[in-house]
Amino acid sequence: MKTMLRLLPSLLLTLMLALTLSACGQDTERTSRTGEDSPAAVYHWKLITTWPKNLPALGTAPERMADRIREMSDGRLDIRVYGAGELVGAFEVFDAVSRGTAEMGNGASYYWRSKLPIAAVFSSVPFGMTAQEMNGWLHYGGGIELWRELYEPFGLIPMAAGNTGVQMGGWFNREIGSLEDLKGLKMRIPGLGGEVLARVGGVPVTLPGSEVFTSLQTGVIDATEWVGPYNDLTFGLYTVAKYYYYPGWQEPGATIESIVNADAWASLPKDLQAILATAVRFANDDVLAEFTARNAEALQTLVRDHGVMLRAFPPDVLDALRRESAVVVAGLAGDDPLHARILESQAAFTARVRAYHEITEHAYLNARSAPPAEARDGT
Repeated sequence: MKTMLRLLPSLLLTLMLALTLSACGQDTERTSRTGEDSPAAVYHWKLITTWPKNLPALGTAPERMADRIREMSDGRLDIRVYGAGELVGAFEVFDAVSRGTAEMGNGASYYWRSKLPIAAVFSSVPFGMTAQEMNGWLHYGGGIELWRELYEPFGLIPMAAGNTGVQMGGWFNREIGSLEDLKGLKMRIPGLGGEVLARVGGVPVTLPGSEVFTSLQTGVIDATEWVGPYNDLTFGLYTVAKYYYYPGWQEPGATIESIVNADAWASLPKDLQAILATAVRFANDDVLAEFTARNAEALQTLVRDHGVMLRAFPPDVLDALRRESAVVVAGLAGDDPLHARILESQAAFTARVRAYHEITEHAYLNARSAPPAEARDGT
């Protein structure tokens, strides 16, 4: 009994220490689960898009990207994707992300032309760079730095999040035999391409994707460009227009953008920033790969199963559109030094890469398309 009494203070001290350590452990666990700066803090974001919900490639790519981010971050960055019109209209995405209504957006920069005309060149320039060339300029030619400088006053961080590749020239309810056939033609065509069309006498109309089919069906427009066979087949455009024209002079390599609210970005730990940026960069490659594969399949379906009539734009029409494109692009600089630097950077890169591609990509495609020697010799 005396021994127990002597040991009692030590036992009490041990018990108190154990309880203290247990309490500390509980506080540490609670902090690790809920602390704002803790690695286990969960960030719930909204991503709004300009695309109809579940539209192949354009609409599904942000969903796949959000899933990938959720998996890579072990659920710490949870992004819910909204299609056009679910939270805001298709053309309201830029302003909504800038205000912080949503932390992230996905669309095409030419949709913001009314607010920021020069932004269009970060998506596509008529008769401009292809997808491969645009990616080269953005990531290794100084383009992404200029893009971020342009969007900085709006509290936005832009990233390249996909590319359609060379698009189709569009669907027409009458054949285009000469430049005269474009005069008075009402065509859904956004961005710089619309301004070019206006200069040759056409009437450009800007519509979100969700309104394209009905507008063509009811005669609100006479023609429309959308993307290419993959999406055009999904929209059923072949049921309301007979003629499918190529090439897509207006969008030779349309970059899809993801925009992130700068304050929301700054709130993320460094590892989540890296995960998000990596997922967006993956989407940039993945979307182009999907379009390349699926467009080829869909074009066969359109021609073989639906009797679509493919037509090439006449050379004189393309010549006129090319001339007016140069005028439109040159006028974008205005008196703004940043705008001038953007155009100078893009023009210089385009000239360099075009000269290189003349003896590589272009020369190879010509060689691949040439008939065999025996056919040329008539043997």
